[in-house]
Amino acid sequence: GDAAGQERLVESRPFTSYGSALHIALPQAPRAGQLITLLIDYEAGEGPGVCWLSPEQTAGKQKPYMYTQGQAVLNRSFFPCFDTPSVKFTYSATVKVPEGFTAVMSATSWEKQKDNTFVFKMSQPIPSYLIALVVGDIVSADVGPRSCVWAEPCLIEAAKKEYDGVIEEFLVVGEKLFGPYVWGRYDILFMPPSFPFGGMENPCLTFVTPCLLAGDRSLADVIIHEISHSWFGNLVTNATWGEFWLNEGFTMYAQRRISTEVYGLPYTCLEAATGRALLRQHMDTTGEDHPLNKLRVVIEPGLWGVNPDDTYNETPYEKGYCFVSYLAHLVGNQSKFDAFLQAYVNQFKFQSITADDTLEFFLEYFPELKAKGVDSIPGFEFDRWLNTPGWPPYLPDLSPGQQLMKPAEELAELWAADSLNMEAIEAVDIMGWRTYQLVHFLDQVLQKSPLPEGNVKRLSKMYPKISKAQNAELRLRWCQIVLKNNLEAEYSKVKDFLHSQGKQKYTLPLYRAMWGSSEAARALAMETFSATAPQLHVNVQNYVKKILGLGGTE
Repeated sequence: GDAAGQERLVESRPFTSYGSALHIALPQAPRAGQLITLLIDYEAGEGPGVCWLSPEQTAGKQKPYMYTQGQAVLNRSFFPCFDTPSVKFTYSATVKVPEGFTAVMSATSWEKQKDNTFVFKMSQPIPSYLIALVVGDIVSADVGPRSCVWAEPCLIEAAKKEYDGVIEEFLVVGEKLFGPYVWGRYDILFMPPSFPFGGMENPCLTFVTPCLLAGDRSLADVIIHEISHSWFGNLVTNATWGEFWLNEGFTMYAQRRISTEVYGLPYTCLEAATGRALLRQHMDTTGEDHPLNKLRVVIEPGLWGVNPDDTYNETPYEKGYCFVSYLAHLVGNQSKFDAFLQAYVNQFKFQSITADDTLEFFLEYFPELKAKGVDSIPGFEFDRWLNTPGWPPYLPDLSPGQQLMKPAEELAELWAADSLNMEAIEAVDIMGWRTYQLVHFLDQVLQKSPLPEGNVKRLSKMYPKISKAQNAELRLRWCQIVLKNNLEAEYSKVKDFLHSQGKQKYTLPLYRAMWGSSEAARALAMETFSATAPQLHVNVQNYVKKILGLGGTE
């Protein structure tokens, strides 16, 4: 790619040992600002950033597939680059693929030339981790004035149906809130089922899990999250991975602002409550004072191994969201804070920044808050937010979600009783409930599990909408309930779900649950893993091996 680098190179010391550096000696010392053309002849494809799928790992099962995943520091195994988010550049690429395959990239323009050759250009500067390439048997369908969906032929109809017309609505609200969408197109690529993430916000072309094809448009919040990255993360970027919350905390806040405009406050608060529950779960697992549970993480080579992906957890997302919400709370006026976010994006667009830059700009933008010393209110100091691990000092008020949460909590109570009050249970109609209301209900049931003998069996029979759901968020939780209650009659559901997809967020919790359960569940884990391992991403394979005590590598 043609790299127009950025003056300020923040050293991402932690990952220099990941891969090996390429040192280039120049014939004479260059002048400052001089443009240098380097031609590097290299071969790649073996490294962790390039994923080669056999036909059985795809949805169509007919042809192989290849994709790249750059975040956080894997693109160095795909092409030589300054593999740090502190450097941004434009790029172009020429990609020749075999007959019967199509190439797509995260680029502002692309054209197909003869000999199955595709030419791509990204005209806006981006960090290395956002360059992405897919080659496969894929087709596209328009779903909006600047959006299309890409998928394998067997998924394209479902993809079009699920997202026709909705993306533009989200983009328009995003632009109203955060300023112009600068990337031209916003297309979505539905990845093969083995894709380990929910979504990856590659500019112009978001990669998403096919789990989002729920058939009921219910998982669109993931798309809103990826769209929000168009401003937070892709346009204004964390300069180091130790401050990942600048990407994710702001994106969670932006996602929930868009969701509030589109779906209303109660539903958004309900979704945020599920996020808070995940953070609680994570902190209970690791212990609150674990060093990963602060917003500014020191990523030392000796500490976690060198791969920043091993530091991936809920904290930058949900604790980051709480910090941004706290800043909004200090301002005390939503439209003023919205205006600040627009100014922030405008100030730092196409740059990579640190949390200090962000907070300094916040205090300069609101001089009256600076004068009041809001950065050092006891217990809520900005420094404490950044550098002290643990539960967020401030939690945004999610009580508007109560009107949706209360019925779910009351129903879970009924199902946890020693003798079931079927009259009260039958009086509650869950057919009208939206996904996150059902998710909240299942989270409560899971917390109360194991339930008294026979209750889960009856629950399963009564709510096929849940126990036979195709929606991945519901399937995950139903499988967790099945395992927690040793409901062996439905172990096949766990197996089927793990055979159908390989998303890390669904796969690891289920293996943990199986491993912490009965002999039969452990046997199920071993059997399922040996059958599905080849279709999983290598990172996910390793994490599962670790859970099952099979000596997975970090």
